[in-house]
Amino acid sequence: MEYIYLLRQALVYIIVVFWIYELAISLCSLIKFKEKPLLKNKKHRFMAIIPAHNEEMVIGNLVESLKNQDYDKDLYDIYVIADNCTDNTAQIAEQAGAIVYKRFDETKKTKGYALNWFLQQKIEEKADYDAFLVFDADNIVDKNFIKVMNRKLCQGEEVVQGYKDIKNPDASWISAGYAFFYWTMHRFYHLARYNVGLSPLLNGTGFMVKFDLVKEKGWDTVTLTEDIEFSLKQIIKGKKLGWATDAIVYDEQPEKFVASWKQRSRWTVGHIQCTKLYTKSLAMAVKENKTIMNFDGLLYIFGSIPMFVITIALLLSNFAIYLLDTMTTAQLIMNIIRFVVPTFLLPIFTALLTMYLDKKPIKPMLKWALYYPLFMGSWLLINFKCLFKQNTSWEKIDHVRNIKIKEIA
Repeated sequence: MEYIYLLRQALVYIIVVFWIYELAISLCSLIKFKEKPLLKNKKHRFMAIIPAHNEEMVIGNLVESLKNQDYDKDLYDIYVIADNCTDNTAQIAEQAGAIVYKRFDETKKTKGYALNWFLQQKIEEKADYDAFLVFDADNIVDKNFIKVMNRKLCQGEEVVQGYKDIKNPDASWISAGYAFFYWTMHRFYHLARYNVGLSPLLNGTGFMVKFDLVKEKGWDTVTLTEDIEFSLKQIIKGKKLGWATDAIVYDEQPEKFVASWKQRSRWTVGHIQCTKLYTKSLAMAVKENKTIMNFDGLLYIFGSIPMFVITIALLLSNFAIYLLDTMTTAQLIMNIIRFVVPTFLLPIFTALLTMYLDKKPIKPMLKWALYYPLFMGSWLLINFKCLFKQNTSWEKIDHVRNIKIKEIA
């Protein structure tokens, strides 16, 4: 019994310290800093890269929004990787004005493999580009996106995540859950860290990478979350990622539970893969570099699946103590409430606060806010399932909303 008490107390301390740290960092999102000075004044050359698998419904709208960028049209090219396509994605992309590369490989089907395949060709060609931008096929892009990323390059930043907004935030409780999650993460994780000098993370789409960074090894990722993996590898090297709130890309989110379950399962498995592959390297980077940025990167890994396991262990220890008749029913209920409130109710408050701070329309989203605990709760079930059953194969999420940039921006 004494050991159970000691374990429970240790778990409580770990969780409390972790969340105090996260809260302290999150508050830095409320601080406004001056824009970084320009280190050079140059218009850089970009390639916009779009990996696409059977995306004939949406690919044309993305290419159109990229063609209409407020940036010199001679200084960027649009490439579509038609990846194992069996529909008209390639033809529609070409007609819209993109340069299409067709790839067929049934054994390596993730976006990371597609990016590496394409970038290796550009590296071998010694292509004359300063940086590349990566988008998902269902995106549409604000007209200032490339201009903002050019400014970031001029400020000396080499890897920058743009602001991933949502095409369909109020379509269902599922898409609303994604919207609440991303909006909250953008402000209280990415912006907060950028403000205080730590490193944000890439977020799947709408990001920029300086071409020189990949010329030695290409896009060498192997997990299902190539964005997080690439971010962690940069942090291990001591490279800080950038953040651009005003480089906006609109992303379509799943509206059905089954599609969302598959997608979030893939993300969870990818996080587990990153935990296995990079925890040791992140810890070594903390030891060697002795920077808070490296420590924060290690905490990101710790705060995903490991923290989930620790929380489960804490709950089980409470039930064990209760069953051994050394905890009253009232005490058990209070301990459960201490878990339920921050896990399921606090996210509603933080989502609404984020919307207020970022001047997003709150009224259309109010009815969906009540479903947000259900969205987050289902994610806990996904995490639990993935601890025991991990599907490492890539499954496509269908995109069907035919929305043009002029309908949003």
